[in-house]
Amino acid sequence: MMKRIFPFFVFLSLIGVGACSDNDDFSSDKALRITFSVDTLKIDTVFTNVGSSTYTFWAFNRSDAGIRIESVRLEQGNQTGFRVNVDGTYLDNSTGSVVTDLELQKGDSLRVFVELTAPEQHRLEPQRVADNLLFKLKSGVEQRVPLVAWAWDALKVTDMVVSRDTIIESRQPIVVYGTGIRVDSAATLTIKNTTLYFHDGAGMLVRGRLVTDSVVMRGDRLDRMFDYLPYDRVSGQWRGIQFTQTSDCNNLKRTEIRNAECAVLLSDSARLDSLVPRLTMSHCVIHNSKFSAIVSYNSHLALDYCQVTNAGGDCLSVYGGICAVDHCTLAQFYPFIGDRGVALRFADNDSDNLWTQMRLTCRNSIFTGYEDDVVMAAHTDRDSTDFSYYFENCLLRTPAVEDDTISFRNVRWETAKDSVQGKQHFRLIDEENLIYDFHLDSLTTVPQMGCYPLSG
Repeated sequence: MMKRIFPFFVFLSLIGVGACSDNDDFSSDKALRITFSVDTLKIDTVFTNVGSSTYTFWAFNRSDAGIRIESVRLEQGNQTGFRVNVDGTYLDNSTGSVVTDLELQKGDSLRVFVELTAPEQHRLEPQRVADNLLFKLKSGVEQRVPLVAWAWDALKVTDMVVSRDTIIESRQPIVVYGTGIRVDSAATLTIKNTTLYFHDGAGMLVRGRLVTDSVVMRGDRLDRMFDYLPYDRVSGQWRGIQFTQTSDCNNLKRTEIRNAECAVLLSDSARLDSLVPRLTMSHCVIHNSKFSAIVSYNSHLALDYCQVTNAGGDCLSVYGGICAVDHCTLAQFYPFIGDRGVALRFADNDSDNLWTQMRLTCRNSIFTGYEDDVVMAAHTDRDSTDFSYYFENCLLRTPAVEDDTISFRNVRWETAKDSVQGKQHFRLIDEENLIYDFHLDSLTTVPQMGCYPLSG
């Protein structure tokens, strides 16, 4: 038995020696080159002093012989903020920002990881940050992969508490961390001409009053989920704004709130003023919410020339209280789930509460979406509930209500059989790349309705 097994092991050993011999065939021929998976590694815009996501590329040896790499280093050392890991080894200060004596066998590859924490640029506009990753071969040949990014100075806020009247106006972007911004009940926070970038988990809690004008609120991810998809088109990047029971007389103008979880939540208020809204929104855009875009509980809400679009839940949910909608576009084309909510839902109850009043008035507005019915109402039919609704000069994608001239006046009922319906009203609904433009298209049958009437 041993005589038969021993020659077999000798045979395997010879194969192994031959394989090692073949793999260890390294050449110093100057014609040999490494092939890289990128010509230039481009990193999306980053905020200074904040670490970027990790980017990667591959280095391939596609030649017929092994290549020895004498060193891999950043041309400017540690001066630009780039951090590099070559096949598991960091180019850090302790190694002189260089990796030495690497071997790349024929047909083999190694992976390079790159991150960036850019220093402050002391400029208002994003500044270019660049370096070269140099690969010096034993043959004396030097190859390089350029690293390029844009760095943007930002003001940083963590767990901000507004306890007295405060004005925020900044040409620099503001990045909000921690739980976000809290406005105490005795304070008014006014934000003007500013963009707020909220980190994951951050949001705004308003116990006092919030006033905005020409403001953008969005997530802080400036990079991309995929090559074609910036994170700015992905919902659920931050928590959104919550107005508590004590908050009143809030006024948002020319304000865009996008990519939140629930963009605007109005908590139940025991004090319901029929003359003064708790929240007035004028010429605002709320787009791409992971859950519902606007939810109002027993509050007075007024929307004027607002775009409320694409929500995993409802675009607008009103549970009790008073709501007025004028010249607004509520379009439900949320792309990520099949059981998305509707454009408009109003009710005098939810699973836990019954409110004594539900009054809804909608004029000159568009309510449309993917489904055949995007307007939902729920009424308890109790005599104690004041439940009323009125639609005038509106487009409603819902089954027609016949013989009701009290609640519906000059209403256009939209169905799937209409020649122009749903997304055909708008300039661009690109579900593949998640790009949307809700300005009315020239084909629309309702040119004077919605927040962007064709007349101007």
